[in-house]
Amino acid sequence: MHVVALFGPTAVGKTAVAIALAQLLRERGEDPIAISVDALQVYRGLETLTGAATREEQALLEHRLLSFVDPRETFSAGEFAEHAHSEIDAALAAERRPIAVGGTGLYLQAALTDLELRPPPDPAIRPRIQARLDENGPEQLHAELTARAPATAKAIDPHDRTRVGRALELLEMGEQPAPTGDGSRLWTARLRHPTLLCGLTMERAALYERIDTRVDEMVAAGAAHQVTQADAAGASRTARSALGFEELRAGDLESMKRRTRNYAKRQLSWLRRLPGVHEIDLTSQSASDAADQIAHILAARPGPAA
Repeated sequence: MHVVALFGPTAVGKTAVAIALAQLLRERGEDPIAISVDALQVYRGLETLTGAATREEQALLEHRLLSFVDPRETFSAGEFAEHAHSEIDAALAAERRPIAVGGTGLYLQAALTDLELRPPPDPAIRPRIQARLDENGPEQLHAELTARAPATAKAIDPHDRTRVGRALELLEMGEQPAPTGDGSRLWTARLRHPTLLCGLTMERAALYERIDTRVDEMVAAGAAHQVTQADAAGASRTARSALGFEELRAGDLESMKRRTRNYAKRQLSWLRRLPGVHEIDLTSQSASDAADQIAHILAARPGPAA
């Protein structure tokens, strides 16, 4: 049985497509289950900010790996891989169709492959870099990264504390950070199970409009309150790296929208460079139409219960 991977930029409509696909699969006798492969949706109490599936959506399709980590805790891709492998393996053993849903490249890799991850954090180096991030902000350290590893820096958002800090940490450890962060190792690392890779895309103007609307809806639904609570509780640096966390703390919605649009642009560029991916354009078709397209591709795959 194939794993189905649905990935794409923020706000493109991944959850809606997953739910529509699950309905089609049930009609042919399957029992699908969604596995979230998002770096920030693991955090409890930040569901609105991170765009996690709502209770109503989870009633239509069971989701795993949502809201199970305390926001005060750091959480790595290596730790996530253990959980994701366990969930996917258990689903397949129970003859349930796993649908991996998310937009986070590294976590998608961690879920689908036995990816060889970089060395663990260095307890002598990381605290020093985190202190510099706290004192000077990620933009200043990103400028330093640009001087030391320009190709790596170009692929990292200057506001992304986690990736800026990790890249500098690797340099301090004598390691060379990935030059592009394009996720290409996913396609050279062996997939753990037969997998149908579906990249959900949308024309940029339409996607940006959805992003702006989504940010407004997040705020109306209480995302700023979630940020305030997590901040007061001592949210970890990884939880604070969620898109919009710092912007909502400052009440700067326009910066949040702009940063989210820039992130989505990079996600689209990453997705469109990948080989072996079925690109599903959602610009002018519904989630149901996209799900029907994916179901037909899946049915044409060789093997029992493709």
